Amino acid sequence: MVNNTQITKTISLEQYGIKESKVKYQLSPEKLHDLTINKGQGKEASSGALAINTGEFTGRSPKDRFIVKDAITQDRVWWGDINIPFDSDKFEALYNKVTAYLSNKEVFVRDSYACADENYKLNIRVINEYPWSNMFAYNMFLRPTETELENFDPEWVIVNAPGFMADPEVDGTRQHNFAILDFTRKIALIGGTGYTGEIKKGIFSALNFILPVFKNTLPMHCSANVGEQGDTAIFFGLSGTGKTTLSADPNRKLIGDDEHGWTNENTVFNFEGGCYAKVINLSEENEPDIFNAIKKGAILENVILDEQGHVNFKDTSITQNTRVSYPINHIDNIQEPSIGKNPKNIFFLTADAFGVIPPISKLTPAQAAYHFISGYTAKVAGTEAGVVEPQPSFSACFGAPFMPLHPAKYAEMLSKKMKEAGVNVWLVNTGWTGGPYGVGKRMELKYTRAMINAVLNGDLGLYNYDDYHIHSVFGVAQPRSCPGVPTEVLSPRATWNDDEAYYTTAFKLTNAFRENFKKFESYCSEEIRRGGPQRYAF
Repeated sequence: MVNNTQITKTISLEQYGIKESKVKYQLSPEKLHDLTINKGQGKEASSGALAINTGEFTGRSPKDRFIVKDAITQDRVWWGDINIPFDSDKFEALYNKVTAYLSNKEVFVRDSYACADENYKLNIRVINEYPWSNMFAYNMFLRPTETELENFDPEWVIVNAPGFMADPEVDGTRQHNFAILDFTRKIALIGGTGYTGEIKKGIFSALNFILPVFKNTLPMHCSANVGEQGDTAIFFGLSGTGKTTLSADPNRKLIGDDEHGWTNENTVFNFEGGCYAKVINLSEENEPDIFNAIKKGAILENVILDEQGHVNFKDTSITQNTRVSYPINHIDNIQEPSIGKNPKNIFFLTADAFGVIPPISKLTPAQAAYHFISGYTAKVAGTEAGVVEPQPSFSACFGAPFMPLHPAKYAEMLSKKMKEAGVNVWLVNTGWTGGPYGVGKRMELKYTRAMINAVLNGDLGLYNYDDYHIHSVFGVAQPRSCPGVPTEVLSPRATWNDDEAYYTTAFKLTNAFRENFKKFESYCSEEIRRGGPQRYAF
């Protein structure tokens, strides 16, 4: 257990160009909680959690994420709309502006690390303008012991200044906010945005480059848990597909809810020391682990409190992306340390708003590689300006915004590891059934849990005709029966009661898959190309 007593060590930030600052080093979460409230930057909810508002930005800003193009990155990074190059000299000038801005101010500094596996540990120093941002770093990164802090040597530094606004014309940014990675200087520079997710995703993006390039380890945007027999399960999925919810299982120990590495030594380890869960429509009945983790030490973001401090989890008047961060030990059933063995089952989670993908289906290795590279989910009406009907959304490797290398590189590594480990891969639709969004309804969580439990218990039968039906459009194998799930729920076509409408919509989605995959075809083998839907409409 980490000792959370107040650290008396003092440090200087002169080496980072931050001068005459009043450094608050390694403050306890309790102290940061109180400081936030005293400064009028947050309120205490009835649960004891700290409620804050992140300001103008309530989510990440992918178009304002940059990577410095230099000798380390220029020939390795997949440059484009996701990995936007930034000039090294421009970075130096902007960094100097930010450190000058933080000079003569009170700043909050925390030493922490990422990667639960000792062999892959990355020491991080986080420098924050606000106390609640520093508390977020306490929650989300791994926490060193006092002994480890005595001779702590940070490899990476995060400089986080939400109140600093860039001048795009001078500084080379797109607008006043920015999140920039410099792999030579080993700095993550974040400014103009208070959204805390930029802090954790900055280091995630850095590790998504460092681990495959220098450590022969696959980084994954996934959650993971482990059963009593030591069997690890991995859940890939984009935001809102159920990664955090489905991995928080009272019958299995949680390894982590978002970011992991799969090593050459056949272990899976958590990058983080906490969880960052969506709380839209949260209820104790459906998600007891997350609900009960919201207590003193947790940080609620952009939620609405009533006069008694109770949270209305259905109120999305600030954003749909309401969140909570908390240390992983707020969950009762956790794996310590946060490391598991080779996975036995991998789940690709998608929230299909078209309602045409089976609720669960088994994938061949080629199909697994295809769906991993595709990273499909859907946007529903109302989540973004201009979205009035379901829209397919593809994010390569279920995490394109955080992947500096070409997606085929990660897919290649995953395919190799899947074959070596003999792992089963499943596509799980946590989205709509009985019709598209607006007609059908969201898949019931109890059914999704029953399907996943059936996989983990080995109850879904052998991969043969008697136990599985090959979907006529997507080519995936859907089980004919599953304990705890009505048979008709397993067939999306059967839930529609309108075959023509179902197939029209299914073909529409397969066309979107094929169109999206065109940009990856030249990097993929014929086997992987054939892993996608083979039937499509003209």
